[in-house]
Amino acid sequence: MYRKVQQSLLARIQAILAERYQLTFSHLAVEQPPSISMGELALPVAFELAKQLRKAPRAIATELAAELSSSLPTGVASVEVAGAGYINVRFDREAVAHDIASDQHSDIGGPGFRLIEHTSINPNKAAHIGHLRNAILGDTFQRLLRKDDYKSGYDVGVQNYIDNTGVQVADVVVGLTHLEGRDLASTKRLLSDLDAKGERIDYYCWDLYASVSQWYSADPDQAAARKQIRLETLHAIEHGGNETAAVADLIATAVLRRHLETMQRLSIEYDFLPRESEILHLHFWDAARQLMIEKGVLYLETEGKNKGCWVMRRAGTEEVEGEEGPNEDAKVIVRSNGTVTYVGKDIAYHLWKFGLLPGKDFGYRKFLEYPSHTCWISTDGPSDAGHPIFGHADAIYNVIDSRQNDPQTQVVQALRGMGFTKEADRYTHFSYEMVALTPRCALDLGYAVSEEDQKRAYIEVSGRKGFGVKADDLLDQLISAAQTEVDARHPDLSDAERATIARQIAVGALRYFMLRYTRNTVIAFDFKDALSFEGETGPYIQYAIVRAANIFRKANTNPEATIAGFQQFNAKPFLEGEEGNSIWETWLLAAKLSSVIEQCLSTSEPAYLARYAFQLAQQFNNFYHRHHILNETDPDRRALYLATAAVAQREMIRALGFLGIEAPERM
Repeated sequence: MYRKVQQSLLARIQAILAERYQLTFSHLAVEQPPSISMGELALPVAFELAKQLRKAPRAIATELAAELSSSLPTGVASVEVAGAGYINVRFDREAVAHDIASDQHSDIGGPGFRLIEHTSINPNKAAHIGHLRNAILGDTFQRLLRKDDYKSGYDVGVQNYIDNTGVQVADVVVGLTHLEGRDLASTKRLLSDLDAKGERIDYYCWDLYASVSQWYSADPDQAAARKQIRLETLHAIEHGGNETAAVADLIATAVLRRHLETMQRLSIEYDFLPRESEILHLHFWDAARQLMIEKGVLYLETEGKNKGCWVMRRAGTEEVEGEEGPNEDAKVIVRSNGTVTYVGKDIAYHLWKFGLLPGKDFGYRKFLEYPSHTCWISTDGPSDAGHPIFGHADAIYNVIDSRQNDPQTQVVQALRGMGFTKEADRYTHFSYEMVALTPRCALDLGYAVSEEDQKRAYIEVSGRKGFGVKADDLLDQLISAAQTEVDARHPDLSDAERATIARQIAVGALRYFMLRYTRNTVIAFDFKDALSFEGETGPYIQYAIVRAANIFRKANTNPEATIAGFQQFNAKPFLEGEEGNSIWETWLLAAKLSSVIEQCLSTSEPAYLARYAFQLAQQFNNFYHRHHILNETDPDRRALYLATAAVAQREMIRALGFLGIEAPERM
């Protein structure tokens, strides 16, 4: 509702500016006064107009305030000039409170197809803690974009790109075929044996991958030969149609299924799984190469260090008139031996995403049935009936860590160079920093940590070196810790009920910890911090929701009945003065959810929503401690207090829902 009033106010000001001054602004700043007693909004527009109109800001503000006062926007009680030229806006608190209670709010959404790619784990070993940050960021962002009961949203597709022909998969195949001496038949038996014993192929490959990484360099005399084995294995997988490729496909698909199971534990789902094997076999790159040459972006270098390579001008460099000789800083797209670089394949893939690759699309095969929809996987064969089409995005969001900044920048550069400016502008690299462990967390996980490392702020993890945290192990340990607490607090509940609550707390703790930090911040994960019921944590917010539920249970009512009764209630006398301000602050913050979602979308930063959820929980807890709801004897005041709790609880539940976190019934 806060955003709805704000939008109405800004529209009115724009109309006044156009009529009175013949001016139009694409954006008008809106601030919040330092104290709620001064109003709900502060407009610095007069300062922006001062130079153009050659008037003092306060004089302009006085003119604007008079115009606004003659026809106040909906939800506004009054406007006044403050300081050197601010326009302070006061809400009609009672009217706005009733609108908030009835769940009126501004809508978010629009036309067009948004394509979000996240997770994208190499299918060569178990998912680890760093992958969780990627997946949770992407899943949360798609929740903010997608249509739901709260907003119109956008048409959204969620992709999980599977690099099933890359060097990491090749390394596992080398481990199977050369370290363990397996062929296709014995690899199939391995999968059956592991399944019969209840063991996991992604965990098996985790150890195998570490072993083969060490094997490559273990014997200096064999290093060159083993490197050649790796290269030949990679080429066989890329080419396809041979036993090595069949082993790779078998293992990569089995590991992929485990990844999807891991993510489903966190309520993370996908719409489409495009695989690199199909990008190769369906010749996406050939079509992209032809297009890039026609557009003058890709050219053959005939001299210098990149002689024989197909290259493009690197982003951030400009052609200099009269420049002679080769551009030594050019980005290599096709090596002199004919192999396509990662960036080249990525350019082709993103041309397809935007529908810019003429005549090219994947085949679509059903891979997994979620409760609400089908997850499709790419194929180079015929498509299953009823398949959707994903390669028609109006905007793209790629959740990829910050180490991939350069390749992502080159893809955008290629789009711009080909004249696809609109698409380049709608291409967002949703980058993020790594996840490490606090020394305390590393010790809790059973790792040996040196005295020197114990003094560090965080310890980096490395799956290749065998020092890593498997995602499922992390989640299991969080659930176990939460289970111990829930069992102690609620022995009266059934085993199933306690297990559900423990899972909700653990998932909430993990997802919130990954979301509370801005994307450009390195996260040092810590069990105890994440699971704490105090401070900025998921359980703190969940507990505030449970506290509100306990109030309604003890008051022998529910939020729905409370809000329905409030609609007939005159709240105005109770929302004025110092005490009224303290109550109104909770209502006002609860009304800001749509504003925060819009901020998250415009900045590609879900951390703002995590922070908002925590602030609302804090605000509610402060309200709860100041106003003793259940002991209040005045029926009108008690009704207002209960309505305040109902609105705060509703918006906290919603905010957590967009963060992918459930609200437990008990804690």
